[in-house]
Amino acid sequence: MPELITPTTALHRAWIEQRDEWGRGVHQDGAGLRPDDDVDSPAGFEAWVRKLAAEEDPSVAPVPGWVHCTYRWIVEDGRLAGAIALRHELNDFLLEAGGHIGYGIRPSARGRGLAVWALGAMLDVARDRGFDRVLVTCNVTNPASEAVIVRQGGVLEDVRETSLGTLKRFWITL
Repeated sequence: MPELITPTTALHRAWIEQRDEWGRGVHQDGAGLRPDDDVDSPAGFEAWVRKLAAEEDPSVAPVPGWVHCTYRWIVEDGRLAGAIALRHELNDFLLEAGGHIGYGIRPSARGRGLAVWALGAMLDVARDRGFDRVLVTCNVTNPASEAVIVRQGGVLEDVRETSLGTLKRFWITL
């Protein structure tokens, strides 16, 4: 049975395994990993996990241009299957392209309903935080992600050219 967990240093080895499956330097939606993050060394990984926790903490000011964000890892039988993030508000970039929720499932874990499950679980987190609706986007070339969003109640608002490419923008009422 899958679960959403708060990022933890206890899963360093499992995280590296799934990162390597994606490929080094490959963007992982929902993970909060940035190009300058050191996740290979135990100390770097610990610092990164602390940074993810700080991004959720409303008492810690976000980095300029960023918003507070809740990160969760999708774990199944001790194995990291992916990540999902709930951004607590929308800045101009997130309203145009990024949305409230971003997620990614490692290639070997795809096609089993984990993304639908994880999005549903994160919608519960959003509801608990007082959201009445969330914006979720996907690339027009990603019909699997579109199906996940629609299955969780996403209603297409529009398709637009953005700095991330041509995206479909869906609103989910909670």
